[in-house]
Amino acid sequence: MAIETLIAALARPTPASSDYDLNPDTVLAPGRVLRPAAVLVAVCESPQGPEVLLTKRASGLKHHPGQIAFPGGKIDATDASPEAAALREAWEEVALDPALVRVLGRLPAHETVTGYSVTPILGHIRDGFVSRAELGEVQEVFRVPLSHLADLSRFRVERRIWRGEWRSYYAVPYGPYYIWGATARMLRGLAERLAA
Repeated sequence: MAIETLIAALARPTPASSDYDLNPDTVLAPGRVLRPAAVLVAVCESPQGPEVLLTKRASGLKHHPGQIAFPGGKIDATDASPEAAALREAWEEVALDPALVRVLGRLPAHETVTGYSVTPILGHIRDGFVSRAELGEVQEVFRVPLSHLADLSRFRVERRIWRGEWRSYYAVPYGPYYIWGATARMLRGLAERLAA
C-alpha cells in the first residue's frame, strides 16, 4: 500500500470515535473533563509490505498491564502539540528517533473509558529502524501487516464484564497478539477510511 493511499485516507471525513461506540446506552457524566493524550500510528516499510508498529505493555504497570498499544501517552505541558507528544513517547518507549518519522497527519480523536481524549498521529517511518523496548513500560515491540489491519473482515465485536456491566468492544487479533479496546477501535477507524 502506497503512502499516498494513507494520505488520501486522512482526507476522508470520519467522526471521532470512543470506547462507547458499541455501548450506546452508556450515560456519560455531563461536563466531564478529558485528559489529552496522543499515540503514534507508525507505518514501517518492510520487504513484505507496510507494517504497523505496536507494543505490548509491561506486565508490572499499574494501568493496562500486558495490553497491546501504540507508542504514546498523555500530553505533557512541555509538548508543543499532540504530534510532539506522540514522537516523544515513541522515543522513550521504543527508541524511535523522531527524525526518522514523516508525520502524515492526525486521525480523529478517540475518547477512552479511562477519561482520555487520544489523538492518533499517523506517521511513516522513512528509514530502517531497529526498536529497543524501554523495559519499565514495554515488554515487547512488534509489527502487524497493514494489510491485516486494513481488512475490515478481521475485526470482530466481543464483550466482557467491566465495572459490573457488559461492555462491547472491537478486537483484531493477530497471531499471539490480542489487539482490542481503544487500540483496535482506532485501527478500525483507519481501516474504514482506507476502505472508503
